[in-house]
Amino acid sequence: MRKYSIFRIPADLAPEQRRERRRMLAQLGIAWLAMMQVMMFAFPGYLRSQSMSAETLETLDKAIYLMNWAGFMLTVPVILYSALPIWRGAWLSIRQGRVGMDIPVAVGILIAFIPSVRTTWTGQGEVYFDSVTMFVAFLMTARYLELCAQQSVDRSVQQGEQYSLVEAFRVHITQNANRLAFWFIVVQVSLAVALGIVWFIYRPEHALAVVVALFVMSCPCALSMAVPTAVAAAQSGLSACPAQRETEVQELVKNTRKISLQNLHGSIAWHFLMTPLAAVGLVQPWLAAIAMFVSSIAVGINSIRVYRQRVRVGHAAAPHSLV
Repeated sequence: MRKYSIFRIPADLAPEQRRERRRMLAQLGIAWLAMMQVMMFAFPGYLRSQSMSAETLETLDKAIYLMNWAGFMLTVPVILYSALPIWRGAWLSIRQGRVGMDIPVAVGILIAFIPSVRTTWTGQGEVYFDSVTMFVAFLMTARYLELCAQQSVDRSVQQGEQYSLVEAFRVHITQNANRLAFWFIVVQVSLAVALGIVWFIYRPEHALAVVVALFVMSCPCALSMAVPTAVAAAQSGLSACPAQRETEVQELVKNTRKISLQNLHGSIAWHFLMTPLAAVGLVQPWLAAIAMFVSSIAVGINSIRVYRQRVRVGHAAAPHSLV
């Protein structure tokens, strides 16, 4: 059995894929560095309270004004560079006339960023630079882990009959997952728009935060990872411990299907749990970003079970193959 890690780079990985990996890692690193610094700049805003004395509020407001400008300057590189794959994906979806997951993500980022720029300029209102940088950092982390899992699979395994069976399964279930993700996005975006209008009519001061949180929740990040991570784990299991019999591959496909469905259903359940809370204003945009990240990580952790199951079966079958 060969050791396996999703962060290892196969020797036969194409140069273009190596560059893609390094570029995404750079985008991810900048997003995380900016996120941590912007959250520190946002801290004075968390402390502000009307119960403070007038002199304290005046001093604190001056500090918040300066920190907002600092947060803005650090958020711009995240928007222009770290989030570049999101803008490209959204533009591609628009050109192809389809609703992709990058569209609600891009809209959510703009809805949070543009009013925050206006607030920074006027010095009146709340900013969401911390939520924007956190959302991009978490989203790019999930995508980087997915990319590493896919690239870590040996190309030699992908050319055998065993891989063909797993790949056939992937194509089939991915089509179903894409249809599910499409309707998920449509429902979530429609809900965000409708509730945003209601909040704007009755409580306009809270409308922006609710809309941003709902658009963040509309990102089907965990849904998009549900099948690819499970399939990558199955392929990696074959790479680390090749099957000796066809029944082992069939069992692996069956287990991959079970884990993929668990990922899909669990992701939807998590969103259905968090969306009502966001709709009534109990989930701030930064908390929505954390919720999205947690669901994506949970999908990745659950998918590892496919790899572990394959290794256990391979070990159990190894003595029989030597007879």
